[in-house]
Amino acid sequence: MSKADGKLEAEGRNVQPLVRFRDIRKTYEMGMVTVHALRGVTFEIMPGDYVSIMGPSGCGKSTLLNLLGCLDKPSSGNYFLGREDVSRLEDDALSTVRGNRLGFIFQSYNLIQQLTVVENIEVPLYYQGWPEQESQAVARELATRVGLGERLDHRPYELSGGQQQRVAIARALVNDPLIILADEPTGNLDSSSGTEILKLFDELNRQGKTLIMVTHDSGVAGRSARTIRLRDGLIESDVRRQ
Repeated sequence: MSKADGKLEAEGRNVQPLVRFRDIRKTYEMGMVTVHALRGVTFEIMPGDYVSIMGPSGCGKSTLLNLLGCLDKPSSGNYFLGREDVSRLEDDALSTVRGNRLGFIFQSYNLIQQLTVVENIEVPLYYQGWPEQESQAVARELATRVGLGERLDHRPYELSGGQQQRVAIARALVNDPLIILADEPTGNLDSSSGTEILKLFDELNRQGKTLIMVTHDSGVAGRSARTIRLRDGLIESDVRRQ
């Protein structure tokens, strides 16, 4: 069983939400102006869910993803990750949550150009103090899992965009996170590479991983089981496909 408790084993099984947002608000002070990025957002995400977040520019998508990823704290409201209210944790505690429970995939990959595929995947484990031999073994296994078994010693500049994103996905998986958070993960890829990445997401979700993805592309969002649309800092719609 994964950290996320996998998929529901039977209809009606009593599984607790993995994410609970309760009246989350986020404001920013910009000079004399107060910007209300989120105006009272409430929703739940269950273990094994696959959610797309959509909406026009400035609607609060990035703010929401940053809060989900514990990269920022809400101005008010409560964010429960599992049973823990992480909305008021101090920065050091939030850093621990990010390192142990969350995996991040970015549009720009955020790989270190001087490091090999294996070394890039190892980075989170290095900061957690893993022995080098163990972390290398895990990184090699994950690189193979995402289809890069023949590219272990290559550096990012020697890889295609799709291959670089696969490295980023493997890195996001290396700590066996509760949630994978993806920010426009196919935004810099051609259609063929983007499709391959989405197929990999589908497979991860079938294996029980919880995925939350920000996208502006309705075709990409159509791969997920559920789409939350934001407008003006509020949830405009929350639709689950049958």
